[in-house]
Amino acid sequence: QVHLVESGGGLVQAGGSLRLSCAASGRTFSTYRMGWFRRAPGKDREFIAAISRSGGSTNYAESVKGRFTISRDNAKNTMYLQMNSLKPEDTAVYYCAASTLYTVSTTPSGYVNWGQGTQVTVSS
Repeated sequence: QVHLVESGGGLVQAGGSLRLSCAASGRTFSTYRMGWFRRAPGKDREFIAAISRSGGSTNYAESVKGRFTISRDNAKNTMYLQMNSLKPEDTAVYYCAASTLYTVSTTPSGYVNWGQGTQVTVSS
């Protein structure tokens, strides 16, 4: 298993940017596909983005495509989510997650390890 810790959340005005980080423990980070999800108040956990083990392939939800960028640095055991042009509807708790599947998963059930989450609040 891999232990995940998110950081970088906070309060930002609409149109602003934030960069989330997900630090992973252990030496096996590069063997996991990784993903970002978010949960807004009163809503289900929502897929945001996923990245392959090497970082060469990415997938995004339509709601964030063109605004968010997922990346990873396997040498640093860290994944990132660069969020630009933030909107109030992006307000949520953001979670990073690790998957052992050989194909990309956009559902929470495809991920075996989760971080504790970091709050992102976008004011209008």
